[in-house]
Amino acid sequence: MAATPPDLDLLATPVAWTDADGRIAGANAACARWLGVSAKRLGGVPLAALEFEGDAFIRAISGQGEGARLRRIPLAFPGAEAPRFADVTLTARDGGGWWLEAHPVDEFPGEDPAQLLPSALSAALKGLAHELRNPLAGLKGAAQLLERRVAGDDTGRELVALIEAEVDRLTGLLDRLLSPAPPRPFEPVNIHAVLERVLRLAESDAGWAVRLVRDYDPSLPDVLGDGDRLTQSLWNLVRNAIDAGAANITLRTRAEHGVRIGDGVHALALRLEIVDDGRGVPEELAERIFLPLVSGHAAGTGLGLALAQQVAREHRGSLAYRSRPGHTVFTLLLPLWLDEGEGGDAD
Repeated sequence: MAATPPDLDLLATPVAWTDADGRIAGANAACARWLGVSAKRLGGVPLAALEFEGDAFIRAISGQGEGARLRRIPLAFPGAEAPRFADVTLTARDGGGWWLEAHPVDEFPGEDPAQLLPSALSAALKGLAHELRNPLAGLKGAAQLLERRVAGDDTGRELVALIEAEVDRLTGLLDRLLSPAPPRPFEPVNIHAVLERVLRLAESDAGWAVRLVRDYDPSLPDVLGDGDRLTQSLWNLVRNAIDAGAANITLRTRAEHGVRIGDGVHALALRLEIVDDGRGVPEELAERIFLPLVSGHAAGTGLGLALAQQVAREHRGSLAYRSRPGHTVFTLLLPLWLDEGEGGDAD
């Protein structure tokens, strides 16, 4: 059984992958949990055997095409008494085999499964989290020592503070991954403070190679949300622009009235745009760019945009894009609550 890429276990969406013979080679924690077995037991099971009845998988993979989108497929581990239903996306893997992404449709009526966070983690993920916490603690200790040496250097102190803040954010993320507690209640978040944090990370990552432009509407009210999750989402989008070879990246915020997000219309919403002049989204990936493990970069994991979209949904928002070479815009829409009576519950 192949090891699961760590970032896959951050997704609430069940994901599995097969070898060239169509047998399960790996699965994330959400997939194993949803099927009610361990990821180890899934190893070697033929993909077609997960289909409780019917031959949709066999017909989809026998064509050896790019893949298929299948509606309400009954899935179960062989020997189970009853299936669970999901909308399934099959995507061809480089080098042979398939990616399977399942969106359950029977367990969470009225809910988008992508909004739901994992309630527990596998023993393997807990071990990984433990291994990551030790070097993070070392990084924070080193930053504290470095802080003493740059006491008279404003730029140095700012960079050390950034390191310490990111170590704290990552440590908090690991604590949340290890805990089965529900997500934190949403609280007022200054979106421009989040963007400034993201820009500082971008400046440290890209240096002078990228021109970063602020185009803010200072009159915007706070967003109800999770500041760390929003930082993670927006940093993924900006880093994606850097990886696409952008020389200029603009972060723009505006207020919009009467905006439809999903099935609802909101009196007031935040429109946040990240505009870059990079290579753009490859045409062959245009319809699959938000799927896990789809990347236009050779070194990319294909998880950044999937996680960014998941965070948008957690905040009752939406994430979309338009792109052509030299001009790509990712647009995040988030509801803004005018007062406590207009919504804003984190549930």
